[in-house]
Amino acid sequence: MLTTRTIFATIALSLSMAGCSKESSPVAGAGASTSTGASEPSKAAAAKSATFALVSHANPGDKFWDVVKNGEEQAGKDLGVKVTYQGSGDPQKQSQLIDLAVSQKVDGLIVSMANPEALRSSIQKAVQAGIPVITINSGAEKSAELGAITHVGQTEKIAGQAAGARMAKKGLKHVICVIHEAGNVGLEERCAGAKQALGAQLDNLQVSVSDLASATSTIVAKLQSDPSIDGALTLNNAVAGAAANAIAQSNRTNVTLSTFDVDANILANIASGKILFAIDQQPYLQGYLPVTFLNLYRTNGTTVGGGQPVLTGPGFIDKGNVEQVQKYVQQGAR
Repeated sequence: MLTTRTIFATIALSLSMAGCSKESSPVAGAGASTSTGASEPSKAAAAKSATFALVSHANPGDKFWDVVKNGEEQAGKDLGVKVTYQGSGDPQKQSQLIDLAVSQKVDGLIVSMANPEALRSSIQKAVQAGIPVITINSGAEKSAELGAITHVGQTEKIAGQAAGARMAKKGLKHVICVIHEAGNVGLEERCAGAKQALGAQLDNLQVSVSDLASATSTIVAKLQSDPSIDGALTLNNAVAGAAANAIAQSNRTNVTLSTFDVDANILANIASGKILFAIDQQPYLQGYLPVTFLNLYRTNGTTVGGGQPVLTGPGFIDKGNVEQVQKYVQQGAR
């Protein structure tokens, strides 16, 4: 016959075992409504199902933006989120691509703003729809005004000033600054900064990045018309190639070439002495970091930069460090 003490001990043991089995059972745990058990899987699921859109101001095939695309694709893989990429050098078309992303209800938007005013309405529509926006590459000065949570890139005027200071140190007295996209405020800021720091004559020269043969001819004509020109600053790696050809065709061995942005050819020309330096704004980071920041904002509500741009440049590549950078260009990361 069971005593009262034995009965109570048996009941207590049964309850204890039931409690342990409920906590350890995956079936029971999956149905639990506790905040700790439900929030973490939901957060992970939300992050994995997120879709971010990157809309650039570049036409397909641009080498610089291929590196940006490599960065955003790798970030998407690392974080388990989907990232789409589209671009157009036509501001109106770029605006339409932004509108399309908004209509698709993406979870975050990354936009380069070479022409901020042309994109103002579309970006503000995205913000009003509750879509977080991060601007990259161009348009840092307008980023916060249009409602972006941060900007990733380099401050173009500061980068231009850095280039101008380097050219001044070289002793250059008359430089042409080759602008390859009409209406691109970032390129104009680079030339303005370079002129300010150079402290000598600097003339802007307009060409088209989509017609490098014509760009070469335009630079040749400028060099032949003015023998006082002793320097050229290009703002794009492809145009730097056109400028190098123009200098050779003009037989102007006294013209020192410098550029923004890098690729394998640029690095080879730096190593051989045909190009003095290249300013690297690290396009890979301009693709990778915004995806990371949007994912953090979506999952944790955090922002980066404290109201200031997150700078990826300017950095200088010259004969002193060109060999270190070459292997990363081959990997598509610089």
